[in-house]
Amino acid sequence: MAESGNSVHFPPMPLPRQPAINRRFNPMTHALLFSVFVIASCGLVYELIAGALASYLLGDSVTQFSTIIGTYLFAMGIGSWLSGYLVRGLVARFIQIELAVGILGGFSAPALFLIFAWGGAFRPTLYGLVLIIGILVGLEIPLVMRILKQQFAFKDLVAQVLTFDYLGALAVSLLFPILLAPHLGLNRTSLLFGLLNALVAVWTLWLFRDQLPQQRWLRGQCLAAIVALTAGFIAADRITTLAEENLYADEIVLARSSPYQRIVLTRWKDDLRLFLNNNLQFSSRDEYRYHEALVHPGLSATPGARQVLVLGGGDGLAVREILRYDTVESITLVDLDPEMTRLFAEHPLLTPLNGNALNSPKVKMINADAFRWLEENSGVFDFIVVDFPDPTNYSLGKLYSTVFYRLLEKRLAAHGVIVVQTTSPLYARQSFWCIVRTLESVGLTVMPYHAYVPAFGEWGFALATRQPWRFPDRYPPGLRFLTPEITPTLFQFPPDMGPVDVEINRLNNQILVRYYENEWRQVTQ
Repeated sequence: MAESGNSVHFPPMPLPRQPAINRRFNPMTHALLFSVFVIASCGLVYELIAGALASYLLGDSVTQFSTIIGTYLFAMGIGSWLSGYLVRGLVARFIQIELAVGILGGFSAPALFLIFAWGGAFRPTLYGLVLIIGILVGLEIPLVMRILKQQFAFKDLVAQVLTFDYLGALAVSLLFPILLAPHLGLNRTSLLFGLLNALVAVWTLWLFRDQLPQQRWLRGQCLAAIVALTAGFIAADRITTLAEENLYADEIVLARSSPYQRIVLTRWKDDLRLFLNNNLQFSSRDEYRYHEALVHPGLSATPGARQVLVLGGGDGLAVREILRYDTVESITLVDLDPEMTRLFAEHPLLTPLNGNALNSPKVKMINADAFRWLEENSGVFDFIVVDFPDPTNYSLGKLYSTVFYRLLEKRLAAHGVIVVQTTSPLYARQSFWCIVRTLESVGLTVMPYHAYVPAFGEWGFALATRQPWRFPDRYPPGLRFLTPEITPTLFQFPPDMGPVDVEINRLNNQILVRYYENEWRQVTQ
């Protein structure tokens, strides 16, 4: 307001007094912030375990992780909303929530393994657990923030809590694939982090011991949870064995977990069977039919082949067949899993199967991703065997794509031959012809063929060259299945296995994985 050019000044209004905030870090503050780090780690572990289990047992890793992450985040949102209705006894409620998360999350992996092995309602149980654990995890952080609100100003409170929350998530996201899953396994990892949740509850109970009227009841709950989780952790291997004994019909003689897969070897009389992630890889009674068909039509038609490349095939059975050719000077075996190649190079039950082939001086074993290895190496090979597992997920599907086959074609000598295992032309007809068409799309001449393997049924292969190929007129001595006379019949397809219209499997569409999932789902359901 102004009059006659003179200003009228008003005294400044006094600001309202802010409540005093204790900005000093005391031991309780440190402990609660560390608890945020721990509970964030635990919450993410349960999410990762659920996704890994679903991918391992159901296949299609992208779908499983996508739906589980979505459900989990949705459930956390519900939990955060419900936290607003908790107004009394926040510390006691926080302790009980930690115990509940520890029990449910800790026993989630063992329970899901057992339910799957016994043919129970796996999917409803899986998503039910994800939903309940997610709701409980969603309650944790809001309660911690409300407990800590007397220690920080609001902006500092949010900054501190979220910092420790994200740091915990980062730590677990790095440790889970590198250390936890490969060395502890999914069962022990979930139980270990369940124990961490329970210990957070115990720690909180001790910190607030003077403010909790029902200490005896809470102490009893903490003790029961820790005893149960510790017993579960000790018995984790037995739980896994119990589940697998029901899952596999025959005696389990070897079981290993690697960063890449679950390796199980069963035995019935003289028949040894190898399973990777619950999928049969071979039966010792008839694997020779598969590996003879895989190797010999192509290698026998490549006179003087000296340099051979095997991609996959860490069991050494294809290498065994290749070593029948005296002209072969060097075999480079590239397999992702060092545990696989180590077992088949050292284990007394397994080395007789491959004739100790992996210890031959002609064999060079490399444990690496085949895709990356092809990108980084420039060698040229006379004969290339591609013996990957079926394209059950997108990580494997990329190894059947146009990009991969272009890399492969660059490593093929002018007179060379490539042979690829191509799943079943009978049970997965679209998948089979998709692989054939994808090979053709990179400029190779492809000759598909098939052989009957009792453990698998009709199984398919694709032979690819740059130059005309003709049927071999002789094979090395000692073959049990393949002869020059029957070889032409392998290249003949009856109407129920004949060509069908399919798309080419490109890296950006991964149509092959969808073909495979749909076809084998119809077979197994």
